[in-house]
Amino acid sequence: MDPVGYSHVAGAIFALVAILQLVRALSGWPVTIGRTDIPIWASWVAFVIAGLLAWFGLTVHLNP
Repeated sequence: MDPVGYSHVAGAIFALVAILQLVRALSGWPVTIGRTDIPIWASWVAFVIAGLLAWFGLTVHLNP
């Protein structure tokens, strides 16, 4: 796989993660890891970060 293809696959995975975080934040789904409840605001932060990584991965134009 060439670097551009790899970046596009990674971007698509990050886009899926961003969509899932957005759905979780809008729906208010609870997430508990062990005894720790993960607050909804953490999903908003994860949505922004994953969205930016998806955008970078999907719009990359590498010069070989």
